[in-house]
Amino acid sequence: MQRWRGLEDIPEDWGRSVVTIGSYDGVHRGHQLIIRHAVDRARDLGVPAVVVTFDPHPSEVVRPGSHPPLLAPHHRRAELMAELGVDAVLILPFTTEFSKLSPADFVVKVLVDKLHARAVVEGPNFRFGHKAAGNVEFLTEQGKVYDFEVEVVDLFVRGEAGGGEPFSSTLTRRLVAEGDLTGAAEILGRPHRVEGVVVRGAQRGRELGFPTANVETLPHTAIPADGVYAGWLHAGGEAMPAAISVGTNPQFDGTERTVEAYAIDRVGLDLYGLHVAVDFLAFVRGQAKFDSLDGLLEQMAVDVQRCRELVAEASA
Repeated sequence: MQRWRGLEDIPEDWGRSVVTIGSYDGVHRGHQLIIRHAVDRARDLGVPAVVVTFDPHPSEVVRPGSHPPLLAPHHRRAELMAELGVDAVLILPFTTEFSKLSPADFVVKVLVDKLHARAVVEGPNFRFGHKAAGNVEFLTEQGKVYDFEVEVVDLFVRGEAGGGEPFSSTLTRRLVAEGDLTGAAEILGRPHRVEGVVVRGAQRGRELGFPTANVETLPHTAIPADGVYAGWLHAGGEAMPAAISVGTNPQFDGTERTVEAYAIDRVGLDLYGLHVAVDFLAFVRGQAKFDSLDGLLEQMAVDVQRCRELVAEASA
């Protein structure tokens, strides 16, 4: 799959293509419907399928300080899109100047002049251009002028997550923030993932017999509510069952929120400096401060056993 950053990265000889545009944070099951439709349409027409997305999130430029927590960094979104059959991902730097581009200019500069769109696939609430003035109706009219079709796909899947609310990135972020990783996984179609580099922490886990990988998460990462979770630690191409702690470590009067993963039953792991991923399977318990260190150690043993069981059940 080709990855382009900016319009200038698109090959000059790029031909017609099927395009879909959006932030697509999380590439959740609703997003997957649109992207799969775009890929299927591209195959029908014998042209590539292209996803256009933005960095940073448009809200950060339009309303500085409002950047939402991210469900997936761009490289992870690209991986997920590639699995769906996407041929190219175009990341457009979203600047103040770019935000002022009118819907008509966006169509010409991006869809017509650069991507030579044959068809554009979007959800019903798609908005684009300066002050989000463009919609699917306007896009359809532009398609008649510039010879591309517009196809609208209903992305609003529902399930048990969020009490039956339509699946969305906003709902997923809320469930993650509440610690409902089961609900988030239903929307995403996979466990919520947090990534980052393993850094040296206070090393108390090692001293207590439960050495953890202290993950310095990427900026704006959507981090679950404080507590203990079952999941997996991905490192060096291996997925290891893990007990994951999120929080400030109140037992030792900590103040900084951290994400720490203990690879269950693994000895002698040296992960410092590695980029790792942590997948959250299920919530086990909330953050707590115990009366004694022995009390904490007893609970940690119980937590690890529960995490071991939950991962085994999920993997069966």
